[in-house]
Amino acid sequence: MSAQEEYVLPSQEALQNARSSLLTSIPAQGISFEQTQQHLQQDIVPGLNGNSKSPRYYGFVTGGATPIATFADKLAVEEDQNVQVHLPNETVATNVEDAALRMLCELLRFDPFHWPHRTFTTGATASNVVGLACGREYIVAEAAKRAGASASIARDGLLEATRAANIHKIQILTTVPHSSLRKAASILGLGHASVIDVSSPSNAQHFSLSALESALANPNTASIIAISAAEVNTGLFATTGLSELTTLRSLADQHNAWIHVDAAFGLQARILPEHDQSYAHLKAGVAGLELADSITGDAHKMLNVPYDCGFILTKNLPLAQQVFQNPSAAYLNAPSGGGNGENTIASPLNIGIENSRRFRALAVYASLAAHGRAGYVEILERQIKLARAITAHVQDHPAYELLPLAEESSSLEDRLAQIYVIVIFRARDEALNGELVKRMNSTRKLYVSGTQFGGKPAARFAVANWQVDVDRDLAIVKEVLEEVCK
Repeated sequence: MSAQEEYVLPSQEALQNARSSLLTSIPAQGISFEQTQQHLQQDIVPGLNGNSKSPRYYGFVTGGATPIATFADKLAVEEDQNVQVHLPNETVATNVEDAALRMLCELLRFDPFHWPHRTFTTGATASNVVGLACGREYIVAEAAKRAGASASIARDGLLEATRAANIHKIQILTTVPHSSLRKAASILGLGHASVIDVSSPSNAQHFSLSALESALANPNTASIIAISAAEVNTGLFATTGLSELTTLRSLADQHNAWIHVDAAFGLQARILPEHDQSYAHLKAGVAGLELADSITGDAHKMLNVPYDCGFILTKNLPLAQQVFQNPSAAYLNAPSGGGNGENTIASPLNIGIENSRRFRALAVYASLAAHGRAGYVEILERQIKLARAITAHVQDHPAYELLPLAEESSSLEDRLAQIYVIVIFRARDEALNGELVKRMNSTRKLYVSGTQFGGKPAARFAVANWQVDVDRDLAIVKEVLEEVCK
């Protein structure tokens, strides 16, 4: 089946058939390999959506698995490596992971030498947990030094360490944070309330430097500065240019704060061509991120590899090992190394959350090898071109309203320059607007996610699939928009 014929959503009949076919209890003897295989293929699969297979699934910045990523992931299942301990005399799995992460750094224009702590996670949520855990360890230890003491959350626990450091509050200062940042704060014992909005009154995306400085100066407080690149609802970036990141870095150094960047999908803007001025606004949004202390990303979004695959980069490997080291586990101790620099690879279980880890790095390695920098630039440019074409059509359509961007402009050209891969709009007719997302998705020709903007319902396109064909997909978008507003 070709990409343009691939379903986006299953029919109601397929959904009902799949649900009714599900076993309600475990069989006493099992139903055999052949029958189970038939059940999965004929009953279950037709009830699944086409979020990866269809280029017209525009929900949640999902992405989609390329053929080479799918092939490599099948190999990962067949070989079933537990990539936890670096065992260079037994397997090259950790070498593959290290090579994939080095190439990923290079793709994103980061020097791997400056990001020695790099590892794969299940996704941006887990990466946020890792990044904030490192940040929490750092800022409390620095506060303890100022108090003439020694403190480590990893060693002493949160209560004892903050008491020794004379810290009464840990805060995460940010603008338009993704919900996973608050979830990570909750997991780490900091609480949802630790995430504090320090945005500019005139622009919710960007930092108010005065509010940030005031919050950083609070006595007996340790701070993490969290940057959204880009904000998931609008696709807009929280910072603009190297000078702003330089200012944030200076403030962080002055107050012993940690800078964490949640860049689940926005980080890929760093690969766009420098000479193309149509991308200048996007490039400015990711300029200077190399000054941060930790950065998250989603490979299943940016690289179109199978779920689940996120990554985290930080500059402080010893700190990460202090937080995530498996203590007193003799059977997990890695050997001294296999020579030729192989002992420089840290065992993944000592630098991240998971002990049991699947070989998700193989799909990343294969994808970077197969597509290269030029291939990923070409895919991203097609995605941006479609998002901007949808924006222009919505802007000109009398039935719809393109929602205001963070930086409004009098010209469509300037507005388009702010569009990355997300488009938000609503119907001008309030009755239609309340049903807009439902009506669009009921056509089953595409899928958009519903959202809120300005306290009202809105529709949201997130263009992230490698199969995007601008002319074909724009024609279908136009067709659906006309159909639902009649």
